[in-house]
Amino acid sequence: MEAAYDWGPSVQFHHAAPHLSWATPYNRTLYLTSHGTAYCPAMPIRIPIVFFLPSPLSAAATAPVPPRPLYRYAGNPSSTPIRPKTTETKQWDLTTTDALGRTISASSATASSPGPRPPGHPMDATRGSISSASTAQSARDDAALSSEPFILRHGRRYLRNVPYYPLPCDLPELQRQNLQTLLATSVFGRALGHTPSPQSPPKKVLELACGSGYYSAVCHDFLSGLGYDDVSFTGLDVVPVAGDLQRQGIDWRFVQHDLRKLPLPFDDDEFDIVVMKDMSMVVPLGAPSQRVLDEATRILKSGGTLEIWETDHIIRSILPHPPPPPGKNPQEYACAVSTGTFLISPITPFTEVQNKYLQDSNMWIQEALDRRKLSPTPCARISQILLQETETLYDVENRRVAIPLGELRWEREQAGERNSGKRRGSEAGKLKQGGLHLDSTTLTEEQAALRYTALLVVIQMIESLEPLLKEVSGKNQEEWQRWWGWMMTNLLEQKGASSGECFEVGVWWCKKV
Repeated sequence: MEAAYDWGPSVQFHHAAPHLSWATPYNRTLYLTSHGTAYCPAMPIRIPIVFFLPSPLSAAATAPVPPRPLYRYAGNPSSTPIRPKTTETKQWDLTTTDALGRTISASSATASSPGPRPPGHPMDATRGSISSASTAQSARDDAALSSEPFILRHGRRYLRNVPYYPLPCDLPELQRQNLQTLLATSVFGRALGHTPSPQSPPKKVLELACGSGYYSAVCHDFLSGLGYDDVSFTGLDVVPVAGDLQRQGIDWRFVQHDLRKLPLPFDDDEFDIVVMKDMSMVVPLGAPSQRVLDEATRILKSGGTLEIWETDHIIRSILPHPPPPPGKNPQEYACAVSTGTFLISPITPFTEVQNKYLQDSNMWIQEALDRRKLSPTPCARISQILLQETETLYDVENRRVAIPLGELRWEREQAGERNSGKRRGSEAGKLKQGGLHLDSTTLTEEQAALRYTALLVVIQMIESLEPLLKEVSGKNQEEWQRWWGWMMTNLLEQKGASSGECFEVGVWWCKKV
């Protein structure tokens, strides 16, 4: 039996056991499985979906699905945005449902609620001497964040009383974050930068700012594949948008807590692994980020591992035929070759982005994040920050990768030279020594899928930042729609990201003294 649900002029949702198919605005058909992932024949990677279906699929799964608050622009410059109507967004009233539209039971609501604070709550100690008026305002903000955590702005849902956080907190943004997690773990070939030691197997893992909890699920699968089955996972975030991972057989608990209120509600030396993933948009630069790092170190066991996963929000272009890193790890280099990506080292040649639309978005993102004291290029800072913590952290290592946003012009030229047999000897030697040597005339299906996914993540990030970018660019709605349509046509139809434009991801890990 099959049912189709119309989610807007560009999207239709089809249900046919045992899969679901989703025709997207980008002319891709996704087959959704009962495990919260989607498979696209044109993109041979599984895409995480932030809602979970009954497993196995039953008749209950065929009930009509409410429209999600998603809007997209087509590649046509004249296209108009598909935005949620007010009646569509009222369903996300978190007094009765969680962030994914599921009904919250009395037990889960009680477990996720912060409850009354004991006397001498640590937030007062960290703030020092403050006025009673400020204390009262903080209490009101906490109450509002607990009872009504979201506010509707610009047709999308945002966190209430977290002014510096620039991203929405709705299904499209959660799916973008999940897709970014999938992309990063795919290009690294693993969910952790380090390999746990059998002599000290991990027992407890904490993910700060866990969002949907998708990374914890991926990390669980990774550790299970290494033979570490007895691992408990804890996710912490300011609002409960994570699904119940226990239904997937994961030892999981969620802790609702605001990272601005320190110390964190955990004991000293409690966790074997603490993961801080994509927090450059969560914690401002300076003292706030240092305090969060200190807290993460405090709750980490001696000999435990701190991992930081990040991406740069400014796009750069990699120059043709980058040399491999000196002293490269053979496994990491082989992974980069197989995925069609580039390892980043201090000698990797980059230049400013060549695409004119990404030049615009770079400039606007830089200014928008600077205004909020957030870092647009966090990957350039993390190693230095960790290396300064000599009294508490040691064995700092990292792995950074540049993912092109499409097939590069010089890769096509290189493939053409191999096919024609007219390549000069000196050029051949240079390519073998310094460049990424692809064995076929075109990218493999998996390599093309990874690059297309990186392009989608970049486009969706610009889309999520639309209100901020419109503000700093001075564009009105009509001007923005025109610019957006031109950008989509250039990137998706004209393959405008072929001059080395890359999405940069990195993972850093170190041990606690």
